Amino acid sequence: MFKGILLLISGIDTAAQAAAEVAGTQAAVTEETLSLWEMAKNGGWIMWVLLALLILCIYIFIERYLTLNRTLKSDSSQFMTNIRSYIHQGDIDGARSLAKSTNSPIARMVDSGLSRLGRPLGDIQTSIENVGRLEVSDLEKRVSLIATVASLGPMIGFLGTVTGMIKAFFDMAHAGNNIDIGVLSSGIYEAMVTTVGGLIVGIIAYFLYTVLVSRINNVVFQLEARTIEFMDLLNEPES
Repeated sequence: MFKGILLLISGIDTAAQAAAEVAGTQAAVTEETLSLWEMAKNGGWIMWVLLALLILCIYIFIERYLTLNRTLKSDSSQFMTNIRSYIHQGDIDGARSLAKSTNSPIARMVDSGLSRLGRPLGDIQTSIENVGRLEVSDLEKRVSLIATVASLGPMIGFLGTVTGMIKAFFDMAHAGNNIDIGVLSSGIYEAMVTTVGGLIVGIIAYFLYTVLVSRINNVVFQLEARTIEFMDLLNEPES
């Protein structure tokens, strides 16, 4: 009898394993993978708008980042050393020539200050600050568009959510008594995909914006430091 019970248990285990193998095979056959491209295509026209905004952000980021990087890497310390040498020698024309031949924000600011030598120091500093504001404004050009996309992306995604739900309810209303999951899935799928797409674009745009703002702040700090150095140079007592 004990032997019979063991045979019965063994048979049950064998049957369970066979059933599990059959179920696993069926799941492997019916399992479908969803690629990112397929998911994006099912998001409708909203996804194309989000893609265009993302490309715009990346283009502006690369262009501004390279510009800011060149400004930060310019050797402003050596430039100021040469300006100091010219001023100590009394060669103002040489200092202005150096400033005009140097393509950098600090050089243009120094040239503005040198052009007003002989006037009160307050006038010289005001002139330098005015040029500095123009330079910073030029560095910030188009950066605000990235901030706009960071806010606009999720809103456009939510617009796609609303239109997708409207589509789902429209299909449901016209399905009559033949409502099934297939009737609702298309609109709901579009609604969810556009939400995700909008959030992704918004997050990426916000990250790119913060990186550029950080670089701009570094440039502004550098310009302020060189301005103070130049004004201190003009305030030095004559030897």
